[in-house]
Amino acid sequence: MNAPPQTKKAQRAASTEKLLAAALNRFVGHGYRHSTVEAIALSAGLSKGAVYFYFGSKSALLLQLLGQVETVVVDEMEARILAAGPRAPDMLIAFVHGQAMLGVERWEYVLLLILMSLEFRGTGDAIEARITGIYARLYDAIEAIIEEGKSAGVFSAELGTREQAAIVMAGHDGTFLEWYRRGRSLDGEELVRALRVATLGGLEARKSA
Repeated sequence: MNAPPQTKKAQRAASTEKLLAAALNRFVGHGYRHSTVEAIALSAGLSKGAVYFYFGSKSALLLQLLGQVETVVVDEMEARILAAGPRAPDMLIAFVHGQAMLGVERWEYVLLLILMSLEFRGTGDAIEARITGIYARLYDAIEAIIEEGKSAGVFSAELGTREQAAIVMAGHDGTFLEWYRRGRSLDGEELVRALRVATLGGLEARKSA
């Protein structure tokens, strides 16, 4: 058995980690508004007061989780794209495959971003602003890939880059939701392959007859 943390610093780290994990699970499974501070604390095996002591509020808990989301979902994605360059199709494939790996290893983080973007849409608060900023980085990365592909003549210039990126992100978010809803009835590898083929096929420039 693991010995309990002895120092105050270690106790704080262990408690905050438990609360963040519990909040992530609750927010994904029940939504933010239906996840009470009491329920989060109970799931973490701590008191309600611990939430306020370590974070100050439920919204602060979510904001810290969104910081983790940005690291896992966006920072690591940008690194994969950079490593896959310079060809736009290779960068786009790196994006699709990297996000697919998140669907296996860190799916809660992606789902949290998607679900919270829906729940906080139009609120005008700090949480919506944080989510908007994270998505902006995703859109910027995809738009940059599409622009590179257009410049190289491998992606179609018939449509606007912003709209093409929106379709790519719709496929990204929709695939995660489908996997979450119907994961047991879908083949993960085939689902990723379908997303890759559909995404690249929709962007490829038409060849002249």
